Amino acid sequence: MLNILRPLGRFYAPPTAIPQRPAEEVARVYPAFRWQMLEATFIGYATYYLVRNNVSPIAIELHDALGYTKDQIGNITAITAITYGLSKFVMGVLSDRSDARKFIATGLLLTAAINVAFGATADYITHCWLWGLNGFAQGMGWPPCGRTMGHWFSESERGLKFSIWNTSHNVGGAATGVIVAWAVSTFGGWQYAFYVPAAISVVGAFYLLMRMRDTPQSVGLPPIEVYRNDYPAAVDKSSASAERELTFREILFDKVLLNPWVWLLAFANFFAYVTRYSMLDWGPTYLREMKGATLEGGGWSTAILEIGGIPSTILLGWLSDKLGGRRGMVAALCMIPIVAAFAGILFTPKGFLWIDMTMLFAIGFFIYPVINLITIAALDIVSKKAIGAAAGFIGLIGYMGRTAQAKGFGWAVHKYEPILGRDAAWDIVLYSILICGVLAFVLLAFTWSMRPRA
Repeated sequence: MLNILRPLGRFYAPPTAIPQRPAEEVARVYPAFRWQMLEATFIGYATYYLVRNNVSPIAIELHDALGYTKDQIGNITAITAITYGLSKFVMGVLSDRSDARKFIATGLLLTAAINVAFGATADYITHCWLWGLNGFAQGMGWPPCGRTMGHWFSESERGLKFSIWNTSHNVGGAATGVIVAWAVSTFGGWQYAFYVPAAISVVGAFYLLMRMRDTPQSVGLPPIEVYRNDYPAAVDKSSASAERELTFREILFDKVLLNPWVWLLAFANFFAYVTRYSMLDWGPTYLREMKGATLEGGGWSTAILEIGGIPSTILLGWLSDKLGGRRGMVAALCMIPIVAAFAGILFTPKGFLWIDMTMLFAIGFFIYPVINLITIAALDIVSKKAIGAAAGFIGLIGYMGRTAQAKGFGWAVHKYEPILGRDAAWDIVLYSILICGVLAFVLLAFTWSMRPRA
C-alpha cells in the first residue's frame, strides 16, 4: 500500500519555490497571474456544479422513468451530501499540502466519469452508490480553490476578491438547471442530464491543468503579502514562518478542531445550509407540484435562486472589507430577509408564480453572501495555510444540514401527504426551513464583533 501512496504523494505534492524573477518582471506579470488564478478557479469550480446538482431538476423525470419516490430521491441527494461533507473535510486537509492544479483537475475528471456511469444504469441501489462516490469526488473542488485564492489575494482585499470568486457556484448552479432541462428536452431522456454535464467537465479538467498554478513562489513570484505589503496583524514581516507549510497535526488540531470560533461558524453553517439547499434540492419539485410550474420553470427557479446571489455576494463581501472584516455582522443581518422570503413563499397562493420566483431571487440574494462570509471568516481566523481544512470542516457540518433536509424533507412529504394532504405536508417543510433560518441568525449574531485574527 505504501508503495502506491508514496508516488501519489510525490505527484500531488506542492511544487517547490523557484528562484524569484527580477523586480521589474514581478511587477509586470504578477497582476496577470492573479487574474489567471481568479479566472481558472472561477470556471473550474462553476464546472463542478454541473456534475453535482443535476439530480434535483429531473426528480419528476426519474419518478416517471424509474418509479423513484420523493423519499428515494431524497436518499440519493442525502447520500451525496454525506459523502461530500466528509470528503470536503478530508480533501481539505490533504489539499493544504497538495498542488492545487493537479488536485482540482483530478476531482473533476473523476466526477465526470461517475456521471456517465450514473446515466448508463437504471438501478436504484447502484445510483445511490454512484452518487455517494460522486459526492466524495466533488470534495476535491473547493479546497484547492480556497488554497489558491488564499495565496494569491491578501487580507485587506479578501472580502471582495474571494466574493467575486465565490459567485462561481452561483453561475455553475444557475447553468445546471438550464443545461439539464435543455439536455433532457433536446435528447429525450433523463440520462442526458448526466452525459452532457460530464462532457463539459472533461473539457474543464484539461483547461484547469493548462491555466491553474499553485502558489506565487512556484512561478518565481514573492508571497502575496510581500507583493502588496499587506500583512495580517499577527504576522512578523521579517519572519518566513507565514510561508511555512504546516504539519497535518497543526492544520487539523491547532487550527481547526481546537478552535472554538471554527466550531461556532460550523454550526451556523449547518442551519444556513438547510435554508440554502432546501430550495435547490426541493424547490423545482415544490413549484411543479404546488405552484403549477413546468419542467423548464422548475429549472429556471434554480437559476433564479443562483443568479440572485451574484451581485450581493460581491457587494456584501466588499462591504465586510470596509467594515474592518466584520463578516459575522453582515452575515447575521442577511438572515433576516431570508426568513421573510420563505414566509412569503409559504403564504403565496397558487397562480402567483412570479411572486414565488421573486422570493427565490431574494433568498439567493442574501443566502449566498452568508455562506461566502462564513468561509471568509474562517480564513481570517486560521490563515491561508489551513483554509482547506477549516473550510472543509465547516462544510462537513454544513452538509450534515443539507443531508438532514434532503432526507428529512423528502421523508416528511412522502409520509404526511397521504395522511394530511399535499398542502399540509409541504407546509411542514416550509415551517422547518423558517426555524432553521432563525437559528442561523442567532448563532451568527455571536460573531457580530469578530474581526480577522490570523
